Amino acid sequence: MNRIFHARIAWYQYFLLIVLGANAFGFLWCKYILLAVFMMLMLIVVIEQVIHTTYTVTPGGELILSYGRFTRKKILPVKDIISIQEHHSMKFGNFSVTKYVLIEYGKGKYVSVMPVKEREFIELIEKKMNDERQVTD
Repeated sequence: MNRIFHARIAWYQYFLLIVLGANAFGFLWCKYILLAVFMMLMLIVVIEQVIHTTYTVTPGGELILSYGRFTRKKILPVKDIISIQEHHSMKFGNFSVTKYVLIEYGKGKYVSVMPVKEREFIELIEKKMNDERQVTD
């Protein structure tokens, strides 16, 4: 059975939604219709990505990264994952700007994800990695 993890919404995504919404409203107010329509389309794309970003772990040993309907899914075989770690960007004492999970796969390839249940996600991927290694040994 597939295990689906939804993405956590970061502060900068909220900020982007507010900026795009304010710009769309401002352009409508000033009667710049084409710019307002463009901002509304951008707003729709961002909302779509925020709502529909998921990370799916399949029983077949794949991690599927889906960033909404307007982008392609990225499929990572769990056997190719080298490491998975929690990271923080720009720490100020105990405060961190953004917390994310960094996955290294292949040679020098990285992807960052922000699942809601980070610890559970990491444990599941590590378990799948160990299962894959035991099968190959």
